[in-house]
Amino acid sequence: MTDTQNIAEVQRRTLRVLVAGQLAAAAALSSAVTVGAYVVQTILGQSTPWGGIATATVTTGTAFMSQVLARLMSRSTRRRGLQTGYAMAIVGGLTAGVGAETKLLPIFIIGLFVYGSGQASNLLSRYAATDLAVADQRATAMSRILFASTFGAVLGPVLVQPAQWAGEELFSWHKYTGPWVFSAAFFIFSMLNAGLRLKPDPLELARELRGETVGQVPQLRIRQAYAAAFETVNGRVAVFAMVVSQMTMVAVMTMTPVHLKFHGHETVNAYIISLHIAGMYAFSPFVGRFSDKHGRQAAIRLGGFLLVCATAFSALSGDHYLLLFPALWLLGVGWSFGLIGGSSLLIDSVRDDSRVAVQGVADMSMSFFGGVAGFSSGFIRKAVGYHVLSTFALVLAMLMVVVALWVSTPRRPSRAVA
Repeated sequence: MTDTQNIAEVQRRTLRVLVAGQLAAAAALSSAVTVGAYVVQTILGQSTPWGGIATATVTTGTAFMSQVLARLMSRSTRRRGLQTGYAMAIVGGLTAGVGAETKLLPIFIIGLFVYGSGQASNLLSRYAATDLAVADQRATAMSRILFASTFGAVLGPVLVQPAQWAGEELFSWHKYTGPWVFSAAFFIFSMLNAGLRLKPDPLELARELRGETVGQVPQLRIRQAYAAAFETVNGRVAVFAMVVSQMTMVAVMTMTPVHLKFHGHETVNAYIISLHIAGMYAFSPFVGRFSDKHGRQAAIRLGGFLLVCATAFSALSGDHYLLLFPALWLLGVGWSFGLIGGSSLLIDSVRDDSRVAVQGVADMSMSFFGGVAGFSSGFIRKAVGYHVLSTFALVLAMLMVVVALWVSTPRRPSRAVA
């Protein structure tokens, strides 16, 4: 076989390994995070405005660990970074389970923060899928990893009730302890899968093909990585699209279970969240092909439009739940377009030697601002209602559309001065 054929075979194996790890990790994340707000309400009371702190803490931990794991990958390999991230997620899930069982909020919050490393690893996996991909197939490769999350992420919330039953009946745990403890078991598979099967390492091989060694790759500080990301207009638009997509999605998604429970619709929560997660991941192959064929900015524009529709539906839903089915589904699809389009545009916009560091700060920014949105969402819903929270998210989505349209509009050359 030629070198090109060898690389193509390694790329196919890399995608298979990443897909397997993504399946288990997505199931773990979605099953546990679904009940995060309920644990906070159990500890602080049903009317507490702090319900969003659960998602906010996970996303803040994701932000922090995205940078830590990206730097670890930059110094060594994708394999080591992913293995470390999933191992920490196991510790975080068990710690959160202890906090839920003992009703000690500080322990629960610490567990959630560490648990965010699992989400950070899942997000960084999409970049690992592009290390050996040719330039016009990066979004497609990335979308395969996100698509793999569909099955685990949709199944995860459905497994919440069996996990709760097993915890209560078999171990006499509190109602919401089981999902956190059982989620740690899923991460064990993801950790072993990355550590034992991700060989050869895609990042290591990509560096060899470029004639680089680990010692020659510059270790950029956070400020330098941001400078590299914002060096071009496309880089700035890419990060902006990723951040706004995450903020819009997290703000509405975080308070939807609380909103449903407040109006007596807790039983449909798992199905709405499952549909939302299906929107996030199930259509990613189409999103990836769309981005590769029509361009990254077109994907960002369409993602912004879908997020506008989603937040408009959620704002109009009132105390009924039927309109939340299309709202949360569109919220997921719009997020997928924004994430894949923005991530692909970012990869295309930065130099090879700074790519991993830039990926880390981009995911850190996306997750941090998502955490801010998740944290503030509980207070906004408590103060002015779910519909106003959705309206704020609608404004953000509209801003994303405006920026994407403005950047893609051809500029008329200025006339020369006579």
